Amino acid sequence: MVTPELLRGWPLPVPGGSKYARGLVLAIGGARATPGAVMLAGRAALRMGAGRLSLAVADSVCAHVAVAVPECGAYGLAEDSEGSITGRRAAEVLSKELSRADAVLIGPGLDDPTGAAALLTEVIPALPKKTPVLLDAFGATVLPDLDEALVDALRGRLVLTPNSAEMGHLLGRPETNEDDTEVAPEMVVDCAKRFGAVVGCDAYVAEGGRMWRSTTGDVGLGTSGSGDVMAGVVLGLLGRGADLAQAVVWGKYVHQAAGDALVGDHGRIGFLASEIETRLPRVLRTLGGD
Repeated sequence: MVTPELLRGWPLPVPGGSKYARGLVLAIGGARATPGAVMLAGRAALRMGAGRLSLAVADSVCAHVAVAVPECGAYGLAEDSEGSITGRRAAEVLSKELSRADAVLIGPGLDDPTGAAALLTEVIPALPKKTPVLLDAFGATVLPDLDEALVDALRGRLVLTPNSAEMGHLLGRPETNEDDTEVAPEMVVDCAKRFGAVVGCDAYVAEGGRMWRSTTGDVGLGTSGSGDVMAGVVLGLLGRGADLAQAVVWGKYVHQAAGDALVGDHGRIGFLASEIETRLPRVLRTLGGD
């Protein structure tokens, strides 16, 4: 069971004094219609202590993202006529950032599975072999469609943060939907073993045969963009040097507790994902993670 006491007894790496010492993180996603997803994730990573942020989005919205998130470096990726990222030349465009990133997130705001698969096929071989990789949304669900050697290259450094429906796809159970939280424990363990990953879904986190469960969080977290914030929280902790399981266990708890903190202002529903972000540093501080 994840409690504040458990987290305080499992302290995060102490953040360094410079932005480089606190971790360089790269978030890739954001089709033309959905750049907000990767922006939410990127800002959440900074709120959790990451020192330097790069965002890679569809080229047509790159300049807008650079203005909207002045804390980031923004990179434009090739897109099709609908504004979906194609993956073409992504490794070339991002070569410098991929080589020096302390953690990479791929998925928020991607809206085409073919493009997402092509993006992963481009990016994964260009990453140093030990760089942690966090896959979310389409970044995660295309894993079964990738070449087996590519998937194997991620084992031991992979984090997955699917919802129940996305994990159903990962495990070949298309009948699963986002309301099937009662089957999550078994599925989380199966998914972690199948992909050699740390997997966080609903209230559960699994790594190999280990599992953690959190009872924090409420219905208000089921709002547009909340999952993107959660992915960014984990990204920020990975960038700071937390190991995979620690980053997901801490990240899910902090995300959920930040939602709980908004209940007093807004009630159980009605708060926005961008408001969850603003509560992250205070929750982190109460747990001794700042």
